[in-house]
Amino acid sequence: MPPKKPVNWGLWIKVLVGGAIISVGGPALTYWVVPTEEELRSRYNPELLKRSLEGREERQQEFNDFVTKLKEYSKSDKPIWAVIKEDEERRKKAELEANRLQKQEAVARREEMRREAGLGK
Repeated sequence: MPPKKPVNWGLWIKVLVGGAIISVGGPALTYWVVPTEEELRSRYNPELLKRSLEGREERQQEFNDFVTKLKEYSKSDKPIWAVIKEDEERRKKAELEANRLQKQEAVARREEMRREAGLGK
């Protein structure tokens, strides 16, 4: 049997120290380099800052609506994309039906106006 090689402790110490530096130092460097939201806003052009603040509530509401719909879609056993497609089709049909009813009402109003105009003569 060949003799056992001695353990290279210097190499293992370098590996452990390097790993610790990378695993701790990397996130710390990222945390130190990335600006906070307030720092970003302080660098904004005042006009952009004003627009950003005006549209914030609207964007937040849109996001909340989106998340609410996703929660509804996820309750189904079907895949989300299939449920979304069905919902879009349902919305399109409802919109077409509303347009059809609107046209019918407009035609009925025109006919009624014609009848009234014909009776007034």
